[in-house]
Amino acid sequence: MARPWVLSELTLEDVRSQTIEVAVFPVGACEPHGLHLPYGTDTYEVVAIAEEACHKAYERGASVVCLPPFPYGVNANLLSFPMTIHIQQKTLNLIVQDIVASLERHGIEKMVILNGHGGNEFRGGLRDLFGKTNVWLFLVEWWKVSNDEIKKLVDEPGEHAGEMETSLCLRIVPDLVRMDRADPGKVRRFRFEALEKGWAWTARPWERLTTHSGVGDPRKASEDKGERLIQIITDEISEFLVALAKTPVDETFPFA
Repeated sequence: MARPWVLSELTLEDVRSQTIEVAVFPVGACEPHGLHLPYGTDTYEVVAIAEEACHKAYERGASVVCLPPFPYGVNANLLSFPMTIHIQQKTLNLIVQDIVASLERHGIEKMVILNGHGGNEFRGGLRDLFGKTNVWLFLVEWWKVSNDEIKKLVDEPGEHAGEMETSLCLRIVPDLVRMDRADPGKVRRFRFEALEKGWAWTARPWERLTTHSGVGDPRKASEDKGERLIQIITDEISEFLVALAKTPVDETFPFA
């Protein structure tokens, strides 16, 4: 049976029978995640989170729909690993622009980009679109949601294929996880204090930073932790979607 909050499962009659207030666009990536997680990790995670958050919002009466995902991201610093697929940020921004134009034509006033990959930098492109469309654009990066709660749940979340992502994959795509291959995910430190403290920045070639592309130890991950993470993250995102769907766009939106 079709899920009314997932656009790819709906028919024309289904879509015509509802007024959609908020569209959610999940964006992932195609890149290695250590030795134990699949290349589609970022996409699997963001789709599962988007669909569950939309489900919860729909059950509370919000008119929301999850758009089909985009499975590629900005991955130039991982191209040394085979079959990493890299999309330039300007290309990604154009994809967003075209989707927004389509939604505007169909009367959608609000869109949430749910980002599943840290290399995707949408803010500049969204600022550029401001004033050029009637669609209000919002950005949510799921790993920043309920960050304090996440830190309580996992000992070492890790940045890439660590305990948090591995737990999520054990919940979402358990048949694709190879825990027998998991390694500690150790990384090299910067030589410069400014970079370590984060007030200076540089691109990080992943083959120099990591051993096998993983950052963070995944070996304490579990399906139970993944289930709890999904619930924590989607509870908070769905609250936002409900409020967004029920708030009219007026002369002071999105301010009080």
